Amino acid sequence: MKLFVTGISTEVGKTVASAIVVEALAADYWKPIQAGDLDCSDSHKIEALISNDRTVIHPNSYALNTPMSPHAAADIDGISIQLDKIVPPTTKNDLVIEGAGGLLVPLNDADTIYDLIQPDYKVIVVSRHYLGSINHTLLTIEKLQQKGVAIGIIFSGNEHPTTEEIILKKTGAVFLGRINEEKKFNKEVVKKYAAAFHEALLSF
Repeated sequence: MKLFVTGISTEVGKTVASAIVVEALAADYWKPIQAGDLDCSDSHKIEALISNDRTVIHPNSYALNTPMSPHAAADIDGISIQLDKIVPPTTKNDLVIEGAGGLLVPLNDADTIYDLIQPDYKVIVVSRHYLGSINHTLLTIEKLQQKGVAIGIIFSGNEHPTTEEIILKKTGAVFLGRINEEKKFNKEVVKKYAAAFHEALLSF
């Protein structure tokens, strides 16, 4: 199973959600494109948050130096991102793939994060409540529905029932669980959430 984790925007909790899914399934992890924070990348964060000894963290296809949209970060590095060079790693294990920002974040003049999602992927959307998040979530899921992929949703942050209920009602996305505000996320907290998410992920 290949699970692609995307967000409705940046800073909505994709990496923590990815760590929980990785831990719940003892899956491999792959971040195709990392832009900035190369010494404390999302791959490093995943490694610090998981406890199992089965997960393999695969190298980025592109590791860019500037924390910007990938197309702009690549331009600063004097390169152009090419879709055919972003090849999923070979593994017999489940694979969690973490996107960058939202679905339509540009990789180059033609391609976006959306174009990384293959027909056999299942997609997990991480949604966090803020003013405008309903619109962002519905647009994200509507775009994914064009691919015909299975779509699950994880809510991140303080619970907001009216927001969450209308999103689930209007999209029909599978509710996989919620990640509440925590003082900090560490191995123990991630393991707790992983146990809570395990059954929902297996049946997704």
